[in-house]
Amino acid sequence: MTNKTPTMKLWNKNTHVKKEVETFTVGRDREFDLWMAEFDVIGSMAHVTMLESIKLVSKDELRILLVELKNILTEIKNGKFVIEEGVEDVHSQVELLLTKKLGDVGKKIHSGRSRNDQVLVDLKLYMRSELIKTVERTRKLFDQFISLSEKHKDKLLPGYTHLQIAMPSSFGLWFGAYAESLTDDMELLLAAYKITNKNPLGSAAGYGSSFPLNRTMTTDLLGFETLNYNVVYAQMSRGKTEKIVSTALASVASTLSKMAMDVCLYMNQNFGFISFPDDLTTGSSIMPHKKNPDVFELIRAKCNKLQALPNELTLLISNLPSGYHRDLQLTKESLFPAFKELADCTEMMMYMLEHIKIKDNILSDEKYKYLFSVEAVNELVLSGIPFRDAYKKVGSEIESGKFNHSKPLHHTHEGSIGNLCNEKIVAQMKNIEQQFSFGKVNDSLKQLTSP
Repeated sequence: MTNKTPTMKLWNKNTHVKKEVETFTVGRDREFDLWMAEFDVIGSMAHVTMLESIKLVSKDELRILLVELKNILTEIKNGKFVIEEGVEDVHSQVELLLTKKLGDVGKKIHSGRSRNDQVLVDLKLYMRSELIKTVERTRKLFDQFISLSEKHKDKLLPGYTHLQIAMPSSFGLWFGAYAESLTDDMELLLAAYKITNKNPLGSAAGYGSSFPLNRTMTTDLLGFETLNYNVVYAQMSRGKTEKIVSTALASVASTLSKMAMDVCLYMNQNFGFISFPDDLTTGSSIMPHKKNPDVFELIRAKCNKLQALPNELTLLISNLPSGYHRDLQLTKESLFPAFKELADCTEMMMYMLEHIKIKDNILSDEKYKYLFSVEAVNELVLSGIPFRDAYKKVGSEIESGKFNHSKPLHHTHEGSIGNLCNEKIVAQMKNIEQQFSFGKVNDSLKQLTSP
């Protein structure tokens, strides 16, 4: 292998671009292309397999191309793959490696393809893979919320509106609420997954190809559920798909952020409902008594940033006409790190909740006695007093300082303290999960990449 720095661009026509222009236009592509390298090779394996079926490569050429592509895939998985200096992107690097090893056969890999649909399929495969991981983590957090809800369902907790003491709640309700919130988030992840799981390969530069490409074949080989049929729309889906995916990620992030905010409040000494071991909190440089909820404050901040991501992508793509534009290159910089950020926040939330400590008998404190005013009103109504009269009677008792209520709670309707309906929420989540086609994806990619 020569020591000379290679120059490799798929669009190179023996013309030279000024270094300043090249540096600016390549930007951070090489960095983020490494995140897609595995999927670039997998997409190429499907593409050359299809090329053999339409006689653009021979069976022998397909065999040696697949062998070498699998070797590159192994390098990627072992962390040995690099995009060499002077090579513009992952697509150029893979083609360069094939050409160095196989000569003219390696040059055939781009037949019937444009860098536009090549990066599109890489993006779709990458986002699909990351969505699968996100779904699996979200389900684990859901299971944890349900478990905590059942474990602490009999422990009462003040409920607040306007941050004022309102009505009795419970830790069962609190944890269960966040579990059900994740079911709605999972609905958005499912929508994002379905939109992502469509094959753009074969759209070329956005206007198709004069080659008789078999797009259904590559759809099956890559485990996609269906095609982006219209080649112009296949290109239009770039940016739009990333925005839709970011909306789903932002929805999960909003659940985590709200939970983190609750935890910060409930850990406060003026609430004192929950606590964590000392080694999971941080201290102050001058106040020796401090136990700060830094983990949850950072989860809150990181997840609030994630909620801004759909707007960032909207502004990036909002005034673009149909067809490809270099603006779309920047979607990777916004979206790719978001997957890891949400993963880190989800995993840290689960880790912290494993160690949460719940205070007992919170509502026995005198300051919470007015939580039971609605209970008192309802009891009067059940005895035959009109609601408005019952409301005024209890209100007068509160104003005169004579209100007292010590009877046990009796909430039985669906979703209340005494009837959490967790089994219904679990059934909802299971129904959503069954709509993902992870098995088909795993089987297709395993068959395509197996030795």
